[in-house]
Amino acid sequence: MAVSKAATTTSTLKAAAAKQKAASSAYGAPAQRTQSSRKGKRAWRKNVDIEPVEEGLEGLRAEERVTGTFLQNKKDDELFQVDVQGDDEVRRTLPKFSERVLTSTKILSERSAVPAVFSRTTSSTKLEKRKAVSHEDKSRLLRMSKRLRKGPFNAYVDPDQVGEGSALLELSEAAKKAGTYDVWSEDVPERPNVKAPQTDNPRTHIALPAVPSPHEGTSYNPPLTAHQQLLRAAHEKEEQKLKSAEEVEQLKKKLDQARATAAAEAAAAQGVAPGMKVDEPVEDQAEEAESADPPPPKKMPARKTKQQRRKAERLRAEKRALAEKAARKRMLATVDSAKALRKAIARNLATRERLRAQRQAALQEKLKSGLAGQRIGKHVVPEGEIDVQLGEELSESLRGLKPEGNLFRDRFLNMQQRALIEPHAPNPAKKPRRKTKEYEKHSYKRFDRGF
Repeated sequence: MAVSKAATTTSTLKAAAAKQKAASSAYGAPAQRTQSSRKGKRAWRKNVDIEPVEEGLEGLRAEERVTGTFLQNKKDDELFQVDVQGDDEVRRTLPKFSERVLTSTKILSERSAVPAVFSRTTSSTKLEKRKAVSHEDKSRLLRMSKRLRKGPFNAYVDPDQVGEGSALLELSEAAKKAGTYDVWSEDVPERPNVKAPQTDNPRTHIALPAVPSPHEGTSYNPPLTAHQQLLRAAHEKEEQKLKSAEEVEQLKKKLDQARATAAAEAAAAQGVAPGMKVDEPVEDQAEEAESADPPPPKKMPARKTKQQRRKAERLRAEKRALAEKAARKRMLATVDSAKALRKAIARNLATRERLRAQRQAALQEKLKSGLAGQRIGKHVVPEGEIDVQLGEELSESLRGLKPEGNLFRDRFLNMQQRALIEPHAPNPAKKPRRKTKEYEKHSYKRFDRGF
């Protein structure tokens, strides 16, 4: 019995040692596979045996240390070579076993094919880092942020001083380029080509002569038809002036009447006759406001339940799906009618181009007679007055002819109509107001003495 008990004890110790060995991994990773129960997820994750995986990874790392990469990534030509001739220098190049070589030297001689990782920055990167921000930029940034910075003799500069704040008091481009341009040099610098504007100058289309020929009815002995035609034109122009003046007057009357009506309605709403507005005391208004019932409190919206929120989300999703379906249907319809749309767009463009050409031609034809009656800027180019004499004022001879019109006014209006002078409103010269002062001389004060 004693022998059997000793054998049993020995077997138990060996099993415990085996379990203890199995509990640790050969590659240094923790391995707790002695747990009997694996009911939960955490127990399964913690006690899974991953030693075969680690063994395979360690083999790949060893291959990478020796060859620089994995063997499975190399081609057959890189791994195998058929040696037909042989090499006599192989024995000399092979390392010889020596007992004198230290173990540390052997370990250091086994260099890895993987390049080393440098954690420190090199000098070139330091220089690039220094050159990233210049001294001027750093000074400018310090001024903008109003940070303390050192000036001469390691003294802190106050950012509130003039020129030390956020204002950039640096040299301008003109100051930097000072002295590079010689005013008296004969070499003319090349100027950039300036593109001419695409819009046409209206002066190029105006065909109005500088001195237009007068109408036939302005003669001292005109034909009856020409004189009647000129009289009719002058009459129509005066009627147009009177009509525009009457329209302005009627508009003024309507505005005054509307203001009076609005004032009367406001007075009637207050229960007071116009012009008799009475201020109400503030105390009565305060008492009325206190006596009035307070407004009912606003009801806060009730919070939706999960079912209501899901229903609202479902409705929004349905609306979004319907909108996407309608948009897809419209897109498909447009794709089917792409040719028709292209033809319609081409027809519209051709029509627009034709109308634009017609408008341009009509405008050029109108410009041939000058800019009279057109608005240029803030003002309208005047058309000029029609100088005509009545039937009884006509003289049948040059001796009795009376001068009409003004040559200076005619030339000035003609230059405006030919786009040589910009139009402007008439600005008549104001006469200076001079007050006459009367003085009574001292001698005239006593004119009755002596008689």
